[in-house]
Amino acid sequence: MSGAETKEGDRFVRVGTLEELAAQRMTVVSGGHPPILVIADGARCYAVDNRCPHLGFPLQRGTLEDGILTCHWHHARFDVASGGGFDLWADDLPTAAVEVRDDEVWVSTTLRYSDGQTHWRNRLRDGMAHDLGLVIAKAILGLRAQGVPPLDLIREAALFGARARADWGAGLTVLTALGNLVPVLPEESSYLALYKGIAKVAKDCEGQPARRTGQPLDPPPPAETLARWLRHWTAVRHRDAIERTVLAGISARLAPAMLAEMLLAAATDRVFADGGHTLDFINKAFELLDLIGWAHAEAVLPTTVEHLASARGAEESTAWRHPIDLIALSADAAAEFPSAIAIGGRSAHRWGGTIALAEAFLGDSPSAIAQAMIKAIAENAAPPDLGRALAYAAALRVARFGTSNEHSDWEAAHHAFTYAHATHRMLARLAAGGRTPTAESLRAVLHGAMHVYLLRFLNVPPARLPGEGDDRLDDLPAETEALERGFLDALDRHGGVEMAGRYVARHLTLGHDAGALIATLIQAVLREDAGFHSYQMLEASIAQFREWGPTPEGQRILYAAARYLAAHSPTERADLQTAVVARKLARDEKLY
Repeated sequence: MSGAETKEGDRFVRVGTLEELAAQRMTVVSGGHPPILVIADGARCYAVDNRCPHLGFPLQRGTLEDGILTCHWHHARFDVASGGGFDLWADDLPTAAVEVRDDEVWVSTTLRYSDGQTHWRNRLRDGMAHDLGLVIAKAILGLRAQGVPPLDLIREAALFGARARADWGAGLTVLTALGNLVPVLPEESSYLALYKGIAKVAKDCEGQPARRTGQPLDPPPPAETLARWLRHWTAVRHRDAIERTVLAGISARLAPAMLAEMLLAAATDRVFADGGHTLDFINKAFELLDLIGWAHAEAVLPTTVEHLASARGAEESTAWRHPIDLIALSADAAAEFPSAIAIGGRSAHRWGGTIALAEAFLGDSPSAIAQAMIKAIAENAAPPDLGRALAYAAALRVARFGTSNEHSDWEAAHHAFTYAHATHRMLARLAAGGRTPTAESLRAVLHGAMHVYLLRFLNVPPARLPGEGDDRLDDLPAETEALERGFLDALDRHGGVEMAGRYVARHLTLGHDAGALIATLIQAVLREDAGFHSYQMLEASIAQFREWGPTPEGQRILYAAARYLAAHSPTERADLQTAVVARKLARDEKLY
């Protein structure tokens, strides 16, 4: 190479003569730009990025045959003319323009993808469609480098998940939970959250039947009729009728709070339906629309229909029927809600019994639990405060979880907490939308309280909360960084439940910045191959902590989260390795 010139905005450099290139067949041009592999293939010359897009291996070490360039590291194959990859997991090669001038070969130092600025968007879609984690990670980095906002990527993944699977899946729950956290995350954690959320959606949709789009009723009937029909169709498990009714509510432009009230009533006609997942998925669908925009309600809300139609209620559970019939008890208590609501509505008293009600929910008498709730309603307790009491009680079940229980019992405690969080969020949504309390909406709290009652065995004996008794935590360091590092170290080995909890408790009782601790909790989850329960626990705990702030109650909620996360760590962290590989490739770091 002995010269350079600019032509139409591109900088061209001389490669050599045609004869020299033909003799070498492949040569690398470098210097002040990415390494470019210039290829002579018969009478044609081509130029591509010398770095294999899969993992960056030098392609000049590969094999060229019949216009196909094969990388020798993972056997990815490429068309040298267009750069197109024959193996979707390997991505496409960017190419450079080549010109032959008087038997001399000149190559542009500008590399371009054949699909131009849409390349990374196309690759994101390919990655989701074929469940290709590394492709997804690289596409996220490419799009973020182009200035695409995180919420645009969440929207793209959400709409893919709503199309590519017939019902709401765990992947959309993870995407929504992490989407709620992304706005407060630094760039590196934001990248990991986007990657984990979008990759979970892709995996969730792999091999699943796509959703068939239904049609709304036209014209839609009044809201009261739709609400009544929705409960009827849910009761008889008529999936298509449920979907048309939901779509009719959307096409009628019912307010989100009205739609939430309709779906909450239908979901709670079955007690603690599907172990709490039915209500949790509905709540997450509403939260997802808050993130991506309610213009997409017609695509997202119908994904919850399958769960409404197929969920089994606690009515069919022996534990709920014997030795005490909690179903009958709950129905009798809910029948008293209307009169209690009326009494509370006439009161100007501001209710302040959230903690006391939570303690009542942890009691040993289901009748007393029901009466405590009726009393709170009659004392004008706001529905969100009832939900907050339930969520705190459920968090204490996790905080006091005895590690002598089976490991799978953690999930029973988890389901109680995430159901309670969803109930609180739905009731807060109704209140913010101006909906008045109803027996149908408030019974969600009662059902959750009965489930918390059934889980009392998880706290026999109860695990001691840090700081109780003679454990003053004084053996732990006082510095923020040391405590956060100690917490992460505790999650590097199995059996770190109690130690992880103590580090978190020490951090909070010393009054250190809770935001820094929350960032550490998020980091702890993002580095693991976490299941969707861990993401649920993380996001719900952070949200509930924000309800309480750095009070003793808020501290116990984060302590509960720390114990649960420690019980599910460490994992292989294979997903983290994929994300790190993509980041290194984006930074032109060598991997071999």
